[in-house]
Amino acid sequence: MMAEGYVLALDQGTTSSRAILFTTPELEPVAVAQREFPQHYPASGWVEHEPEDLWQSSLAVMREAIAKAGITPGDVAAIGIANQRETTLLWDRATGRPIHRAIVWQDRRTAATCAALSEEGHDALIADRTGLIIDPYFSATKICWLLDHVPGAREAAEAGRLAFGTVDSFILWRLTNGRVHATDATNASRSMLFDIRAGRWDEELRALFRVPPAVLPEVMDCAAPFGIAEPEHLGAAIPVAGIAGDQQAAVIGQACFEPGMVKSTYGTGCFALLNTGATPVRSQNRLLSTIAYQLNGERRYALEGAIFVAGAAVQWLRDGLGLIRAAADSGHLAARSEPAQRLYLVPAFVGLGAPYWDPEARGAIFGLTRGSGPADLARAALESVGYQTRDLLEAMRRDWGAAAEGVLRADGGMVASDWTMQFLADILGAPVDRPMVQETTALGAGYLAALQTGLCPAPQEFARTWRLQQRFTPAMGEAEREAAYRGWQDAVRRTLTQPR
Repeated sequence: MMAEGYVLALDQGTTSSRAILFTTPELEPVAVAQREFPQHYPASGWVEHEPEDLWQSSLAVMREAIAKAGITPGDVAAIGIANQRETTLLWDRATGRPIHRAIVWQDRRTAATCAALSEEGHDALIADRTGLIIDPYFSATKICWLLDHVPGAREAAEAGRLAFGTVDSFILWRLTNGRVHATDATNASRSMLFDIRAGRWDEELRALFRVPPAVLPEVMDCAAPFGIAEPEHLGAAIPVAGIAGDQQAAVIGQACFEPGMVKSTYGTGCFALLNTGATPVRSQNRLLSTIAYQLNGERRYALEGAIFVAGAAVQWLRDGLGLIRAAADSGHLAARSEPAQRLYLVPAFVGLGAPYWDPEARGAIFGLTRGSGPADLARAALESVGYQTRDLLEAMRRDWGAAAEGVLRADGGMVASDWTMQFLADILGAPVDRPMVQETTALGAGYLAALQTGLCPAPQEFARTWRLQQRFTPAMGEAEREAAYRGWQDAVRRTLTQPR
């Protein structure tokens, strides 16, 4: 019989911060709070966040979730953190003040640096050590840019006065009042500085990117005693007991603990991960090999495909074009599309991710006619998510084989749309499962915190509690499915700046 209590999960995302309070051991959500924060676009392809927005929104939603639940802060046994990965901050160790806005994972300002590194022949080294490809997406070139462009930053870093962190590290530093500078293995694996087989920062890569060792955080398990949130922040001293990058937290929340299981999360971007077990797989199809989770010092790996724009396309419909008032309206609008209209939106607003990796590509629409209207554009935006997911799963099948086929477990904000989930099943030609708890990123973070504090069972037993809310099965004929997908592939080829 497990002890009962509450865990607080912080899901610090790209466009909003969300906190969910869960009961244990059932991990039932009892209170939710969410706040959006501004995005900053100082130049084409550049994306930044104000660090104080990240901190203040996180603090506010954690306080609000506790208050909504009607419990006292002392009733919270532990905090778990899931975070937008790769987003890079540097701050002053003495004051805790960041030296620049956070450079977001979507940011492409270091594309020229990455191209030069590739031309110099570093691709094989980075792929072998980190499982990644050379791309502005990851943290290493962002750190280098900050050190080279903020006056005095490199000297301060070499003198040990600066700290680097992804958002988890920054929030942890603030919660502990600067007592803890740490991250977990999943976030470290996204830096392009971490040897995913050895489980440590790599000296050769650190030298290549000119990153002083003093700026790097300690790397810990996903479930670990990370530190204590000081009482001034949440009203009680609460242990921080779990951290994982948001996509890895979703792997855990979806209970994808067995090799061959696949989950796909639809938030601002879309990220599909295939559990490959205890051995990292070197992709031959431009996917990433990454740490899925690390518990008790044992690492499990995944193949990952990253789509930069998924829910962000719906935000564009809402905020950029004014076609919808709320994201939830997109599916209803798409359902009114004229079937004869076949528009393709390639949402390369900040380049294309896997399996294309073209940072200079930009968005394009194909198939416009005088009859095209708002409903057709909404449909094209939602369909682009399905097409990109199929791109990823096709690459996974080539790398992993038939074991990667079968059911896809889907989660994230976009899965609330039945229309989107049905198209996803149709274009994949495979079942898509929507879980009962759709905020699986927060669920994964909450589970890690509960696991560390003894309030939830081991992963295999936790997996038996996963519950299906609805399964979507393919209804589209094979000929129609393949014709639609060929049209998508042609649209992507026309968009690429680096033809394949």
